[in-house]
Amino acid sequence: MAKITLDQVDKVYSGGVKAVDGLNLEIGDGEFMVLVGPSGCGKSTALRMIAGLEEISGGKISIGDQVVNDLAPKDRDIAMVFQNYALYPHMTVEQNLAFGLKLRGTPKAEIKQKVQEAAKMLGLEQFLSRKPAALSGGQRQRVAMGRAIVRQPQAFLMDEPLSNLDAKLRVSMRASLSQLHERLGVTTVYVTHDQIEAMTLGTRVCVLRDGVLQQVDTPQRLFENPVNLFVAGFIGSPAMNFVTADLVRGDGGAQVSFAGYTLPVPDATLDAKPALRDYLGKQVILGIRPSDFEDAAHAKPEWAPMSVRSTVTEELGSEINVIFTIDAPPVEHKDTADLARDESEGEDDMTIPLADNKALWTARVNSRSHVRPGQHVDLAVDTGRLHFFDPASGLAIGRPGGAPGAASVTKADA
Repeated sequence: MAKITLDQVDKVYSGGVKAVDGLNLEIGDGEFMVLVGPSGCGKSTALRMIAGLEEISGGKISIGDQVVNDLAPKDRDIAMVFQNYALYPHMTVEQNLAFGLKLRGTPKAEIKQKVQEAAKMLGLEQFLSRKPAALSGGQRQRVAMGRAIVRQPQAFLMDEPLSNLDAKLRVSMRASLSQLHERLGVTTVYVTHDQIEAMTLGTRVCVLRDGVLQQVDTPQRLFENPVNLFVAGFIGSPAMNFVTADLVRGDGGAQVSFAGYTLPVPDATLDAKPALRDYLGKQVILGIRPSDFEDAAHAKPEWAPMSVRSTVTEELGSEINVIFTIDAPPVEHKDTADLARDESEGEDDMTIPLADNKALWTARVNSRSHVRPGQHVDLAVDTGRLHFFDPASGLAIGRPGGAPGAASVTKADA
């Protein structure tokens, strides 16, 4: 095992296209680091540079105590798991698992022992004599992982290994990956565009956008404490709701007003985010997560009321998504424009604006709610969990800094 360090790493393609821009990232020994972001954000390029499959244009990459900039992939002591399995179709499962060890000249007895251990760990013992064509997609992916495991490398590099599997199988494979990492403790770098994978697998998650690191932190802190509009909108499903709002001081304290609604801003929020006081009397971008709504009939009494007319309801069994419009235009900012572009490319289920210049919002409420499409519903908002962003920079206002293991956007500030 080993830590992996990327120090000011750049990747520039012909024509001056910068795929990765000054990436600084330290992946701890034994950590499961997930690189996530929209299509074309540079996450796979970063992984391939760690593997040595892409030359770096600038900076330094270290694995353990060794700088590997000029090392061939085979000399970096890493094992890679690909999206397309990359199995040899003419070989049995056992031969596929053993192939890398044979190339290294490993003794036969040791190969047999390692293959048997990996097969037992992955539940492949009964399939060792089969060829890949006789296996399901999940079984093939387990073989691909087994081939990496038998190598006992310093690090695993995984490039969207679950994206070819169906939804139910992805869930079980995520659990298997978590168990494997818990058992093996090998440093793992995992690339995905699926934020659910990122949030459930990662010890920490690194959010990339246009080749620039936006934020790296634990999944929960990314969700609760995003550094900017982009991270706030990208992390979380359904996506955070945004609106331009007026932050004012009312009779009962600070308030935020938008689209005919007024919500109180708790004193505890102002105390936790003192920089927010500088915005009193000014406009801010307000963010509310769907999960911070509830049907008023089932909400805590201290939550603030907000009456809306539901447009669509999505009944998910354990909860209901209430989709409604507010009488305010969609937020216009580069961060939200990038999120909408990513949605149009089919990457994720980001909330997008309606055509009549009204923003489309989502509230997630208890399944006991009786809300139906076209009905008025009294919602309640947990105002202690409101998010505030600067309209010009898109950066979070008053975001607590200095959290262990946290990093935030640098070049993107400009």
